[in-house]
Amino acid sequence: MAEEWGPKKPHPLSELKTELVWEGKYDEYGNRREVEIAGADLPLQRIESIDEPRQAAEGHGQHELEFYKKKSKRQDDFRNMLLWGDNKLVMAALLKDFKGKIDLIYIDPPFDVGADFTMDVSLGEGKGALHKDQSLMESVAYRDTWGRGTDSYLHMIYERLLITKELLSAKGSIYVHVGKTVSHRVKCVCDEVFGVPLFVNDITWKRSHATPLTKCG
Repeated sequence: MAEEWGPKKPHPLSELKTELVWEGKYDEYGNRREVEIAGADLPLQRIESIDEPRQAAEGHGQHELEFYKKKSKRQDDFRNMLLWGDNKLVMAALLKDFKGKIDLIYIDPPFDVGADFTMDVSLGEGKGALHKDQSLMESVAYRDTWGRGTDSYLHMIYERLLITKELLSAKGSIYVHVGKTVSHRVKCVCDEVFGVPLFVNDITWKRSHATPLTKCG
């Protein structure tokens, strides 16, 4: 005899909220998987620092430049950092100093369209081109391919959006740049992480050389 469900004993499925579910989102016990950032508290090693704007350095003599450096407020203030590595680990490492402090985040994850955006660099006039084999990190960054299935793609996006939410300030905004083949799914993930009411706009652009639509009928 089938178990009877009703107002006093609702079926578990009847109480589920609307959400996008993918393999890996929940564990075998039905619990939401937490973002794995073990070992992400990485020391950020400074490779290079630039203390003066190039325009200032070129417009002053050495003596004047030393005076400018002493008077400049740029010596101790924060400007920019260029970080190289897995963005999930990098963002997790930034949480210590920048949690709730960032006003603008722009992310450009793979569109998963299979394109390769690498190119050879020309050397002078007719001197050939320079080709560098990609490292593992560069092959992910410059090839617009995922190739691991929709479930893993959504989980990758989901984990990173959770970290960006922690980094954003109360007035912060995030721009998520994705392709048309995945945008509808990523929008659902963004709604779940940030909340539907916080959605502002969907920016759609079209290439100027795109083929126009063919009229039917």
